[in-house]
Amino acid sequence: MPSPLGTRVAWPSVTETSSSPRTPTAVDAIADQHFDRSIELSPISATYLGVAGHDRDLDDFSPAGAQAHATLAAETLARLAAATPADATDEVTIAAMRERLELQLEVHASGWDAAAINVLACPLQEIRSIFDLMDTSTDTGQEAFTARMGQVPGALDGWRESLSEQAAQGRVAARRQVLAAAAQCDELVATDGYFAGLVANTSVEGTRRGDLERAVAAAATAYESLGGFLREVILPEAPERDGVGRERYALTSRQFLGATIDLEETYAWGQEELARITEQMAETAERIRPGASVKEAIEALDTDPAYALHGTDALRAWMQERADEAIAMLAGTHFDIPEPVRTIECCIAPTQTGGIYYTGPSEDFTRPGRMWWSVPKGVTDFGTWRELTTVYHEGVPGHHLQVAQTTYRRAELNRWRRLMCWVSGHGEGWALYAEWLMAELGAMDDPGNYLGLLDGQSLRAARVVLDIGVHCDFPAPSSLGGGAWTYEKAWDFLNRHANAGEGQLRFELDRYLGWPGQAPSYKIGERLWMQIRAELAERDGAAFDLKGFHRRALDLGSVGLDVMRGALLGSA
Repeated sequence: MPSPLGTRVAWPSVTETSSSPRTPTAVDAIADQHFDRSIELSPISATYLGVAGHDRDLDDFSPAGAQAHATLAAETLARLAAATPADATDEVTIAAMRERLELQLEVHASGWDAAAINVLACPLQEIRSIFDLMDTSTDTGQEAFTARMGQVPGALDGWRESLSEQAAQGRVAARRQVLAAAAQCDELVATDGYFAGLVANTSVEGTRRGDLERAVAAAATAYESLGGFLREVILPEAPERDGVGRERYALTSRQFLGATIDLEETYAWGQEELARITEQMAETAERIRPGASVKEAIEALDTDPAYALHGTDALRAWMQERADEAIAMLAGTHFDIPEPVRTIECCIAPTQTGGIYYTGPSEDFTRPGRMWWSVPKGVTDFGTWRELTTVYHEGVPGHHLQVAQTTYRRAELNRWRRLMCWVSGHGEGWALYAEWLMAELGAMDDPGNYLGLLDGQSLRAARVVLDIGVHCDFPAPSSLGGGAWTYEKAWDFLNRHANAGEGQLRFELDRYLGWPGQAPSYKIGERLWMQIRAELAERDGAAFDLKGFHRRALDLGSVGLDVMRGALLGSA
Protein backbone atom coordinates (compact mmCIF):
# COMPACT_ATOMS: atom_id res chain seq x y z
CA MET A 1 0.00 0.00 0.00
CA PRO A 2 1.73 3.23 -1.10
CA SER A 3 1.98 5.82 1.66
CA PRO A 4 3.39 9.35 1.69
CA LEU A 5 5.34 8.29 4.77
CA GLY A 6 7.29 5.73 2.77
CA THR A 7 7.85 2.07 3.60
CA ARG A 8 6.91 0.31 6.80
CA VAL A 9 9.10 1.03 9.79
CA ALA A 10 10.16 -1.32 12.58
CA TRP A 11 10.27 0.77 15.71
CA PRO A 12 12.22 -0.30 18.77
CA SER A 13 10.36 -1.08 21.98
CA VAL A 14 10.95 1.79 24.39
CA THR A 15 9.38 1.94 27.82
CA GLU A 16 7.94 5.08 29.35
CA THR A 17 10.53 7.30 30.98
CA SER A 18 10.19 10.08 33.51
CA SER A 19 12.18 13.24 34.02
CA SER A 20 12.68 15.59 36.94
CA PRO A 21 10.09 18.37 37.15
CA ARG A 22 11.22 21.60 35.56
CA THR A 23 11.42 24.64 37.83
CA PRO A 24 8.84 27.21 36.67
CA THR A 25 10.33 30.43 35.28
CA ALA A 26 9.31 34.06 34.96
CA VAL A 27 8.15 33.32 31.41
CA ASP A 28 5.99 30.49 32.72
CA ALA A 29 4.46 32.94 35.19
CA ILE A 30 3.53 35.30 32.34
CA ALA A 31 1.97 32.43 30.41
CA ASP A 32 0.07 31.12 33.42
CA GLN A 33 -1.25 34.58 34.29
CA HIS A 34 -2.40 35.02 30.70
CA PHE A 35 -4.13 31.65 30.94
CA ASP A 36 -5.91 32.58 34.18
CA ARG A 37 -7.11 35.92 32.84
CA SER A 38 -8.24 34.34 29.57
CA ILE A 39 -10.27 31.77 31.49
CA GLU A 40 -11.94 34.56 33.48
CA LEU A 41 -12.95 36.15 30.17
CA SER A 42 -14.09 32.86 28.65
CA PRO A 43 -16.04 30.52 30.94
CA ILE A 44 -16.80 28.40 27.87
CA SER A 45 -13.08 27.77 27.43
CA ALA A 46 -12.81 26.91 31.12
CA THR A 47 -15.43 24.17 30.81
CA TYR A 48 -13.99 22.91 27.55
CA LEU A 49 -10.54 22.67 29.15
CA GLY A 50 -11.89 21.10 32.34
CA VAL A 51 -10.98 24.02 34.60
CA ALA A 52 -13.42 24.11 37.50
CA GLY A 53 -15.22 27.13 38.90
CA HIS A 54 -16.70 28.77 35.80
CA ASP A 55 -19.54 26.44 34.79
CA ARG A 56 -22.35 28.82 35.76
CA ASP A 57 -21.40 31.53 33.25
CA LEU A 58 -21.01 32.18 29.53
CA ASP A 59 -18.68 34.44 27.55
CA ASP A 60 -19.35 38.07 26.76
CA PHE A 61 -19.74 38.08 22.96
CA SER A 62 -20.38 41.82 22.79
CA PRO A 63 -17.85 44.35 21.40
CA ALA A 64 -16.74 45.03 24.98
CA GLY A 65 -15.99 41.35 25.48
CA ALA A 66 -13.92 41.18 22.30
CA GLN A 67 -11.99 44.29 23.33
CA ALA A 68 -11.21 42.76 26.72
CA HIS A 69 -9.52 39.82 25.00
CA ALA A 70 -7.57 42.17 22.73
CA THR A 71 -6.43 44.27 25.67
CA LEU A 72 -5.21 41.17 27.48
CA ALA A 73 -3.28 40.04 24.39
CA ALA A 74 -1.55 43.43 24.08
CA GLU A 75 -0.64 43.50 27.77
CA THR A 76 0.81 39.98 27.65
CA LEU A 77 2.85 40.79 24.55
CA ALA A 78 4.35 43.79 26.34
CA ARG A 79 5.35 41.58 29.28
CA LEU A 80 6.88 38.99 26.96
CA ALA A 81 8.91 41.68 25.21
CA ALA A 82 10.59 42.50 28.52
CA ALA A 83 11.13 38.86 29.54
CA THR A 84 14.39 36.93 29.32
CA PRO A 85 14.11 33.21 28.53
CA ALA A 86 15.74 30.91 31.07
CA ASP A 87 15.96 27.87 28.79
CA ALA A 88 14.86 26.38 25.48
CA THR A 89 11.35 25.74 26.83
CA ASP A 90 10.99 29.45 27.55
CA GLU A 91 12.21 30.28 24.04
CA VAL A 92 9.45 28.15 22.54
CA THR A 93 6.86 29.65 24.89
CA ILE A 94 7.81 33.19 23.90
CA ALA A 95 7.83 32.35 20.19
CA ALA A 96 4.52 30.51 20.38
CA MET A 97 2.76 33.17 22.43
CA ARG A 98 4.02 36.01 20.27
CA GLU A 99 2.86 34.24 17.11
CA ARG A 100 -0.60 33.53 18.51
CA LEU A 101 -1.21 36.85 20.28
CA GLU A 102 0.12 39.09 17.52
CA LEU A 103 -2.09 37.24 15.08
CA GLN A 104 -5.05 37.53 17.47
CA LEU A 105 -4.66 41.31 17.49
CA GLU A 106 -4.36 41.41 13.71
CA VAL A 107 -7.57 39.39 13.33
CA HIS A 108 -9.34 41.53 15.92
CA ALA A 109 -8.32 44.71 14.11
CA SER A 110 -9.81 43.35 10.88
CA GLY A 111 -13.24 43.11 12.53
CA TRP A 112 -14.08 39.90 10.72
CA ASP A 113 -13.86 37.70 13.81
CA ALA A 114 -16.73 39.67 15.37
CA ALA A 115 -18.73 39.51 12.11
CA ALA A 116 -18.33 35.76 11.59
CA ILE A 117 -21.45 33.70 10.98
CA ASN A 118 -21.07 30.11 9.83
CA VAL A 119 -22.51 26.63 10.28
CA LEU A 120 -19.95 25.20 12.70
CA ALA A 121 -17.83 27.64 14.70
CA CYS A 122 -19.52 30.87 15.69
CA PRO A 123 -21.24 31.82 18.98
CA LEU A 124 -24.49 30.22 17.80
CA GLN A 125 -22.86 26.79 18.10
CA GLU A 126 -20.31 27.60 20.84
CA ILE A 127 -23.00 28.62 23.31
CA ARG A 128 -25.19 25.58 22.72
CA SER A 129 -22.50 22.94 22.48
CA ILE A 130 -20.77 23.72 25.76
CA PHE A 131 -23.73 22.20 27.61
CA ASP A 132 -22.75 18.80 26.17
CA LEU A 133 -19.65 18.77 28.39
CA MET A 134 -21.42 19.60 31.66
CA ASP A 135 -21.88 16.94 34.32
CA THR A 136 -25.47 16.89 35.58
CA SER A 137 -25.17 13.76 37.73
CA THR A 138 -24.93 15.79 40.97
CA ASP A 139 -27.00 18.54 42.57
CA THR A 140 -24.14 20.99 42.09
CA GLY A 141 -23.82 20.07 38.43
CA GLN A 142 -27.54 20.44 37.84
CA GLU A 143 -27.56 23.86 39.48
CA ALA A 144 -24.61 25.00 37.35
CA PHE A 145 -26.29 23.69 34.19
CA THR A 146 -29.47 25.62 34.98
CA ALA A 147 -27.60 28.79 35.91
CA ARG A 148 -25.60 28.71 32.68
CA MET A 149 -28.72 28.00 30.63
CA GLY A 150 -30.17 31.15 32.15
CA GLN A 151 -27.21 33.10 30.72
CA VAL A 152 -27.99 32.10 27.12
CA PRO A 153 -30.28 35.07 26.29
CA GLY A 154 -27.66 37.58 27.47
CA ALA A 155 -24.84 35.85 25.59
CA LEU A 156 -26.85 35.86 22.36
CA ASP A 157 -27.77 39.53 22.90
CA GLY A 158 -24.07 40.35 23.16
CA TRP A 159 -23.36 38.56 19.90
CA ARG A 160 -26.20 40.39 18.18
CA GLU A 161 -24.62 43.66 19.32
CA SER A 162 -21.30 42.66 17.75
CA LEU A 163 -22.95 41.58 14.50
CA SER A 164 -24.87 44.85 14.30
CA GLU A 165 -21.74 46.93 14.95
CA GLN A 166 -19.79 45.14 12.23
CA ALA A 167 -22.70 45.28 9.78
CA ALA A 168 -22.79 49.07 10.22
CA GLN A 169 -19.17 49.08 9.02
CA GLY A 170 -19.92 46.90 6.01
CA ARG A 171 -18.63 43.61 7.43
CA VAL A 172 -21.33 40.98 6.98
CA ALA A 173 -21.06 37.24 6.39
CA ALA A 174 -22.22 35.79 3.08
CA ARG A 175 -25.93 35.32 2.50
CA ARG A 176 -25.58 31.54 2.36
CA GLN A 177 -24.09 31.44 5.87
CA VAL A 178 -26.72 33.74 7.36
CA LEU A 179 -29.53 31.60 5.97
CA ALA A 180 -27.90 28.38 7.19
CA ALA A 181 -27.35 29.81 10.68
CA ALA A 182 -30.97 30.95 10.87
CA ALA A 183 -32.06 27.44 9.84
CA GLN A 184 -29.96 25.99 12.68
CA CYS A 185 -31.85 28.23 15.10
CA ASP A 186 -35.09 26.79 13.72
CA GLU A 187 -33.83 23.24 14.25
CA LEU A 188 -32.82 23.91 17.84
CA VAL A 189 -36.27 25.23 18.79
CA ALA A 190 -38.32 22.75 16.74
CA THR A 191 -40.76 20.41 18.47
CA ASP A 192 -38.22 17.60 18.02
CA GLY A 193 -35.18 19.82 18.47
CA TYR A 194 -32.53 20.17 21.17
CA PHE A 195 -34.44 22.33 23.63
CA ALA A 196 -37.66 20.29 23.39
CA GLY A 197 -35.92 17.15 24.56
CA LEU A 198 -33.63 18.74 27.10
CA VAL A 199 -35.89 18.73 30.16
CA ALA A 200 -37.57 15.45 29.25
CA ASN A 201 -34.21 13.69 29.13
CA THR A 202 -32.92 14.96 32.46
CA SER A 203 -33.30 13.47 35.92
CA VAL A 204 -33.70 16.85 37.62
CA GLU A 205 -36.68 16.86 39.97
CA GLY A 206 -38.57 19.19 42.31
CA THR A 207 -37.83 22.90 42.47
CA ARG A 208 -34.71 22.53 40.38
CA ARG A 209 -36.77 21.01 37.56
CA GLY A 210 -39.01 24.06 37.46
CA ASP A 211 -35.96 26.33 37.42
CA LEU A 212 -34.48 24.32 34.56
CA GLU A 213 -37.73 24.41 32.58
CA ARG A 214 -37.86 28.20 32.84
CA ALA A 215 -34.19 28.59 31.88
CA VAL A 216 -34.57 26.25 28.89
CA ALA A 217 -37.72 28.06 27.73
CA ALA A 218 -35.92 31.41 27.90
CA ALA A 219 -32.92 30.02 26.00
CA ALA A 220 -35.19 28.57 23.30
CA THR A 221 -36.97 31.91 22.95
CA ALA A 222 -33.59 33.63 22.62
CA TYR A 223 -32.52 31.29 19.83
CA GLU A 224 -35.85 31.76 18.08
CA SER A 225 -35.36 35.53 18.32
CA LEU A 226 -31.82 35.17 17.02
CA GLY A 227 -33.12 33.38 13.93
CA GLY A 228 -35.50 36.27 13.28
CA PHE A 229 -32.70 38.80 13.79
CA LEU A 230 -30.46 37.01 11.31
CA ARG A 231 -33.18 36.97 8.67
CA GLU A 232 -34.61 40.45 9.26
CA VAL A 233 -31.55 42.53 10.17
CA ILE A 234 -28.42 40.79 8.90
CA LEU A 235 -29.66 39.03 5.76
CA PRO A 236 -30.62 42.22 3.86
CA GLU A 237 -27.00 43.39 4.24
CA ALA A 238 -25.39 40.05 3.41
CA PRO A 239 -23.46 39.75 0.13
CA GLU A 240 -24.18 36.96 -2.32
CA ARG A 241 -20.46 36.29 -2.85
CA ASP A 242 -19.09 33.32 -0.89
CA GLY A 243 -15.38 33.97 -1.38
CA VAL A 244 -13.60 36.30 1.05
CA GLY A 245 -10.74 37.41 -1.23
CA ARG A 246 -7.04 36.68 -1.13
CA GLU A 247 -5.99 39.29 1.44
CA ARG A 248 -8.43 38.14 4.08
CA TYR A 249 -7.78 34.50 3.22
CA ALA A 250 -4.03 34.88 3.76
CA LEU A 251 -4.76 36.10 7.29
CA THR A 252 -7.12 33.24 8.13
CA SER A 253 -4.70 30.71 6.63
CA ARG A 254 -1.98 31.92 8.99
CA GLN A 255 -4.48 31.81 11.85
CA PHE A 256 -5.22 28.12 11.29
CA LEU A 257 -1.72 26.96 10.36
CA GLY A 258 0.63 29.04 12.46
CA ALA A 259 2.65 29.21 9.25
CA THR A 260 2.84 31.30 6.11
CA ILE A 261 2.42 29.32 2.90
CA ASP A 262 2.62 30.07 -0.80
CA LEU A 263 -1.06 29.94 -1.74
CA GLU A 264 -0.50 29.45 -5.48
CA GLU A 265 1.99 26.62 -4.91
CA THR A 266 -0.28 24.98 -2.33
CA TYR A 267 -3.26 25.21 -4.69
CA ALA A 268 -1.24 23.39 -7.38
CA TRP A 269 0.03 20.84 -4.85
CA GLY A 270 -3.52 20.15 -3.68
CA GLN A 271 -4.52 19.17 -7.20
CA GLU A 272 -1.47 16.92 -7.57
CA GLU A 273 -2.10 15.27 -4.20
CA LEU A 274 -5.73 14.69 -5.07
CA ALA A 275 -4.73 13.01 -8.33
CA ARG A 276 -2.30 10.75 -6.43
CA ILE A 277 -4.98 9.70 -3.94
CA THR A 278 -7.53 9.13 -6.70
CA GLU A 279 -5.09 6.76 -8.41
CA GLN A 280 -4.53 4.86 -5.15
CA MET A 281 -8.28 4.55 -4.65
CA ALA A 282 -8.65 2.96 -8.09
CA GLU A 283 -5.85 0.49 -7.28
CA THR A 284 -7.47 -0.38 -3.95
CA ALA A 285 -10.89 -0.85 -5.55
CA GLU A 286 -9.27 -3.44 -7.81
CA ARG A 287 -8.08 -5.31 -4.70
CA ILE A 288 -11.60 -5.31 -3.27
CA ARG A 289 -13.31 -6.51 -6.42
CA PRO A 290 -11.30 -7.08 -9.60
CA GLY A 291 -12.56 -4.84 -12.40
CA ALA A 292 -14.64 -2.68 -10.06
CA SER A 293 -14.64 1.10 -10.09
CA VAL A 294 -14.24 3.00 -6.84
CA LYS A 295 -17.99 3.58 -6.65
CA GLU A 296 -18.66 -0.11 -7.24
CA ALA A 297 -16.13 -1.11 -4.58
CA ILE A 298 -17.81 1.26 -2.11
CA GLU A 299 -21.21 -0.25 -2.91
CA ALA A 300 -19.75 -3.70 -2.25
CA LEU A 301 -18.32 -2.59 1.09
CA ASP A 302 -21.57 -0.90 2.11
CA THR A 303 -23.46 -4.16 1.61
CA ASP A 304 -20.83 -6.41 3.15
CA PRO A 305 -22.04 -7.63 6.57
CA ALA A 306 -18.43 -7.91 7.74
CA TYR A 307 -18.32 -4.09 7.95
CA ALA A 308 -21.90 -3.49 9.14
CA LEU A 309 -23.10 -2.07 12.44
CA HIS A 310 -26.76 -1.61 13.35
CA GLY A 311 -27.85 0.94 15.91
CA THR A 312 -26.00 3.57 17.89
CA ASP A 313 -25.33 1.22 20.81
CA ALA A 314 -23.38 -1.08 18.52
CA LEU A 315 -21.61 1.93 17.00
CA ARG A 316 -20.51 3.25 20.37
CA ALA A 317 -19.32 -0.19 21.51
CA TRP A 318 -17.33 -0.66 18.28
CA MET A 319 -15.70 2.77 18.65
CA GLN A 320 -14.68 1.95 22.22
CA GLU A 321 -13.27 -1.46 21.29
CA ARG A 322 -11.17 -0.08 18.43
CA ALA A 323 -9.91 2.86 20.51
CA ASP A 324 -8.90 0.58 23.38
CA GLU A 325 -7.17 -1.80 20.96
CA ALA A 326 -5.13 1.03 19.48
CA ILE A 327 -3.97 2.15 22.92
CA ALA A 328 -2.99 -1.42 23.84
CA MET A 329 -1.12 -1.79 20.55
CA LEU A 330 0.87 1.44 20.80
CA ALA A 331 1.46 2.04 24.52
CA GLY A 332 4.96 1.19 25.66
CA THR A 333 6.13 0.17 22.21
CA HIS A 334 5.60 2.89 19.62
CA PHE A 335 4.64 5.74 21.98
CA ASP A 336 5.10 6.63 25.61
CA ILE A 337 1.50 6.87 26.85
CA PRO A 338 1.09 7.87 30.51
CA GLU A 339 -1.40 5.79 32.46
CA PRO A 340 -4.18 8.45 32.71
CA VAL A 341 -3.98 8.96 28.95
CA ARG A 342 -4.73 5.28 28.33
CA THR A 343 -8.41 5.93 29.04
CA ILE A 344 -10.67 7.35 26.35
CA GLU A 345 -14.47 7.39 26.47
CA CYS A 346 -16.49 6.96 23.27
CA CYS A 347 -19.90 8.65 23.23
CA ILE A 348 -22.91 9.30 21.02
CA ALA A 349 -23.39 13.08 20.93
CA PRO A 350 -26.74 14.60 21.97
CA THR A 351 -26.92 16.55 18.71
CA GLN A 352 -27.71 15.10 15.28
CA THR A 353 -25.64 17.24 12.93
CA GLY A 354 -23.30 14.51 11.72
CA GLY A 355 -19.55 14.15 12.19
CA ILE A 356 -17.12 12.87 14.78
CA TYR A 357 -15.11 15.06 17.13
CA TYR A 358 -12.87 14.90 20.18
CA THR A 359 -12.95 16.77 23.48
CA GLY A 360 -9.94 16.67 25.77
CA PRO A 361 -9.77 15.55 29.38
CA SER A 362 -10.08 17.86 32.35
CA GLU A 363 -6.82 19.05 33.80
CA ASP A 364 -7.03 16.51 36.64
CA PHE A 365 -8.28 13.71 34.33
CA THR A 366 -11.46 13.19 36.36
CA ARG A 367 -13.21 13.84 33.04
CA PRO A 368 -11.54 11.64 30.41
CA GLY A 369 -10.82 12.53 26.84
CA ARG A 370 -13.88 11.73 24.76
CA MET A 371 -14.62 10.79 21.16
CA TRP A 372 -18.11 11.92 20.12
CA TRP A 373 -20.21 10.74 17.17
CA SER A 374 -23.04 13.07 16.20
CA VAL A 375 -25.38 10.74 14.31
CA PRO A 376 -27.79 12.42 11.85
CA LYS A 377 -31.51 11.89 12.30
CA GLY A 378 -32.73 8.62 10.87
CA VAL A 379 -29.29 7.05 10.43
CA THR A 380 -29.14 3.63 12.07
CA ASP A 381 -26.70 1.64 9.92
CA PHE A 382 -22.95 2.26 9.80
CA GLY A 383 -20.01 0.91 7.80
CA THR A 384 -16.85 0.34 9.79
CA TRP A 385 -14.70 0.35 6.67
CA ARG A 386 -15.17 4.12 6.44
CA GLU A 387 -14.66 4.89 10.09
CA LEU A 388 -11.74 2.87 11.41
CA THR A 389 -9.36 5.55 10.18
CA THR A 390 -11.49 8.17 11.94
CA VAL A 391 -11.13 6.32 15.25
CA TYR A 392 -7.35 6.56 14.82
CA HIS A 393 -7.71 10.25 13.87
CA GLU A 394 -9.77 11.20 16.91
CA GLY A 395 -8.29 8.70 19.37
CA VAL A 396 -4.79 7.18 19.43
CA PRO A 397 -2.39 8.01 17.90
CA GLY A 398 -4.42 11.06 16.83
CA HIS A 399 -6.07 13.77 18.92
CA HIS A 400 -6.40 11.86 22.18
CA LEU A 401 -2.71 11.01 22.37
CA GLN A 402 -1.75 14.48 21.23
CA VAL A 403 -4.05 16.47 23.51
CA ALA A 404 -4.19 14.29 26.60
CA GLN A 405 -0.46 13.66 26.86
CA THR A 406 0.18 17.39 26.60
CA THR A 407 -2.40 18.02 29.33
CA TYR A 408 -0.55 15.44 31.45
CA ARG A 409 2.83 17.18 31.20
CA ARG A 410 2.30 19.67 34.04
CA ALA A 411 5.86 19.09 35.28
CA GLU A 412 7.37 20.50 32.07
CA LEU A 413 4.89 22.90 30.47
CA ASN A 414 2.96 25.91 31.73
CA ARG A 415 -0.84 25.89 31.56
CA TRP A 416 -1.02 28.02 28.43
CA ARG A 417 1.19 25.54 26.56
CA ARG A 418 -0.56 22.47 28.02
CA LEU A 419 -4.19 23.51 27.87
CA MET A 420 -4.91 26.64 25.86
CA CYS A 421 -2.70 26.82 22.80
CA TRP A 422 -4.32 24.93 19.95
CA VAL A 423 -3.34 25.46 16.32
CA SER A 424 -5.56 23.67 13.83
CA GLY A 425 -2.81 22.91 11.32
CA HIS A 426 -0.67 21.39 14.03
CA GLY A 427 -3.46 19.40 15.68
CA GLU A 428 -5.41 18.30 12.63
CA GLY A 429 -2.23 17.84 10.63
CA TRP A 430 -0.98 15.44 13.30
CA ALA A 431 -4.28 13.54 13.28
CA LEU A 432 -4.08 12.97 9.51
CA TYR A 433 -0.42 12.02 9.83
CA ALA A 434 -1.52 9.55 12.54
CA GLU A 435 -3.91 7.88 10.09
CA TRP A 436 -1.07 7.21 7.65
CA LEU A 437 1.08 6.06 10.56
CA MET A 438 -1.43 3.32 11.42
CA ALA A 439 -1.27 2.19 7.81
CA GLU A 440 2.51 1.97 8.15
CA LEU A 441 2.07 -0.19 11.22
CA GLY A 442 -0.23 -2.61 9.39
CA ALA A 443 -3.48 -1.62 11.05
CA MET A 444 -5.05 -0.73 7.69
CA ASP A 445 -3.96 -3.75 5.66
CA ASP A 446 -7.56 -4.80 5.03
CA PRO A 447 -8.37 -3.27 1.61
CA GLY A 448 -11.78 -2.07 2.76
CA ASN A 449 -10.32 -0.21 5.72
CA TYR A 450 -7.54 1.15 3.51
CA LEU A 451 -10.10 2.47 1.02
CA GLY A 452 -11.74 4.19 3.99
CA LEU A 453 -8.43 5.89 4.76
CA LEU A 454 -8.05 6.99 1.15
CA ASP A 455 -11.67 8.13 0.97
CA GLY A 456 -11.12 10.46 3.92
CA GLN A 457 -7.85 11.68 2.44
CA SER A 458 -9.58 12.41 -0.86
CA LEU A 459 -12.03 14.70 0.90
CA ARG A 460 -9.22 16.48 2.78
CA ALA A 461 -7.22 17.03 -0.41
CA ALA A 462 -10.29 18.17 -2.35
CA ARG A 463 -11.05 20.87 0.16
CA VAL A 464 -7.52 22.26 -0.12
CA VAL A 465 -8.27 22.90 -3.77
CA LEU A 466 -11.85 24.03 -3.30
CA ASP A 467 -11.23 26.28 -0.29
CA ILE A 468 -8.20 28.09 -1.65
CA GLY A 469 -9.65 28.32 -5.15
CA VAL A 470 -13.02 29.77 -4.15
CA HIS A 471 -11.76 32.23 -1.57
CA CYS A 472 -8.66 33.41 -3.45
CA ASP A 473 -10.39 33.62 -6.85
CA PHE A 474 -7.94 31.22 -8.48
CA PRO A 475 -9.03 29.59 -11.77
CA ALA A 476 -11.02 26.39 -11.33
CA PRO A 477 -9.30 23.13 -12.39
CA SER A 478 -9.53 22.18 -16.03
CA SER A 479 -11.69 19.20 -15.07
CA LEU A 480 -14.38 21.75 -14.18
CA GLY A 481 -13.82 23.74 -17.36
CA GLY A 482 -11.54 26.31 -15.74
CA GLY A 483 -12.78 29.86 -15.29
CA ALA A 484 -14.18 31.31 -12.08
CA TRP A 485 -15.34 29.09 -9.26
CA THR A 486 -19.09 29.02 -8.62
CA TYR A 487 -21.17 27.20 -6.04
CA GLU A 488 -22.22 24.74 -8.75
CA LYS A 489 -18.60 24.02 -9.69
CA ALA A 490 -17.65 23.64 -6.05
CA TRP A 491 -20.52 21.20 -5.51
CA ASP A 492 -19.59 19.21 -8.62
CA PHE A 493 -15.94 19.06 -7.52
CA LEU A 494 -16.81 17.94 -4.01
CA ASN A 495 -19.16 15.25 -5.32
CA ARG A 496 -16.45 13.86 -7.58
CA HIS A 497 -13.96 13.43 -4.76
CA ALA A 498 -16.08 12.62 -1.70
CA ASN A 499 -18.33 9.64 -1.08
CA ALA A 500 -21.06 10.64 1.36
CA GLY A 501 -24.73 11.53 1.38
CA GLU A 502 -25.95 14.79 -0.09
CA GLY A 503 -26.95 16.23 3.29
CA GLN A 504 -23.51 15.68 4.76
CA LEU A 505 -21.72 17.08 1.73
CA ARG A 506 -23.97 20.16 1.54
CA PHE A 507 -23.07 20.85 5.17
CA GLU A 508 -19.39 20.30 4.39
CA LEU A 509 -19.49 22.76 1.50
CA ASP A 510 -21.26 25.37 3.62
CA ARG A 511 -18.56 24.86 6.24
CA TYR A 512 -15.75 25.55 3.75
CA LEU A 513 -17.46 28.60 2.32
CA GLY A 514 -18.16 30.10 5.74
CA TRP A 515 -14.95 29.25 7.63
CA PRO A 516 -12.14 30.13 5.21
CA GLY A 517 -8.78 28.51 5.77
CA GLN A 518 -9.89 26.01 8.42
CA ALA A 519 -10.70 22.92 6.36
CA PRO A 520 -7.43 22.96 4.34
CA SER A 521 -5.42 23.21 7.57
CA TYR A 522 -5.86 19.44 8.02
CA LYS A 523 -4.13 18.37 4.82
CA ILE A 524 -1.69 21.29 4.68
CA GLY A 525 -0.82 20.65 8.31
CA GLU A 526 -0.18 16.99 7.48
CA ARG A 527 2.08 18.11 4.63
CA LEU A 528 4.10 20.36 6.94
CA TRP A 529 4.43 17.58 9.54
CA MET A 530 5.78 15.27 6.83
CA GLN A 531 8.16 17.92 5.52
CA ILE A 532 9.60 18.54 8.98
CA ARG A 533 10.03 14.81 9.55
CA ALA A 534 11.78 14.42 6.19
CA GLU A 535 14.12 17.35 6.88
CA LEU A 536 15.06 15.92 10.27
CA ALA A 537 15.61 12.45 8.79
CA GLU A 538 17.87 13.90 6.11
CA ARG A 539 19.79 16.00 8.62
CA ASP A 540 20.29 13.21 11.18
CA GLY A 541 20.86 10.36 8.76
CA ALA A 542 21.31 6.98 10.46
CA ALA A 543 20.86 8.63 13.87
CA PHE A 544 17.27 9.63 13.08
CA ASP A 545 14.82 7.97 15.48
CA LEU A 546 11.17 8.13 14.46
CA LYS A 547 9.81 7.42 17.91
CA GLY A 548 12.04 10.11 19.34
CA PHE A 549 10.85 12.56 16.67
CA HIS A 550 7.24 11.97 17.63
CA ARG A 551 7.99 12.41 21.32
CA ARG A 552 9.96 15.63 20.82
CA ALA A 553 7.36 17.08 18.49
CA LEU A 554 4.35 16.22 20.64
CA ASP A 555 6.11 17.40 23.79
CA LEU A 556 6.06 20.93 22.39
CA GLY A 557 2.27 21.08 22.61
CA SER A 558 0.08 22.43 19.82
CA VAL A 559 2.17 25.36 18.67
CA GLY A 560 2.19 27.06 15.28
CA LEU A 561 3.87 24.97 12.63
CA ASP A 562 6.54 27.59 11.92
CA VAL A 563 7.36 27.61 15.64
CA MET A 564 7.50 23.80 15.67
CA ARG A 565 9.82 23.78 12.67
CA GLY A 566 12.14 26.23 14.40
CA ALA A 567 12.13 24.32 17.67
CA LEU A 568 12.91 20.97 16.03
CA LEU A 569 15.27 22.13 13.30
CA GLY A 570 16.92 25.03 15.14
CA SER A 571 15.86 27.53 12.47
CA ALA A 572 14.28 29.99 14.88
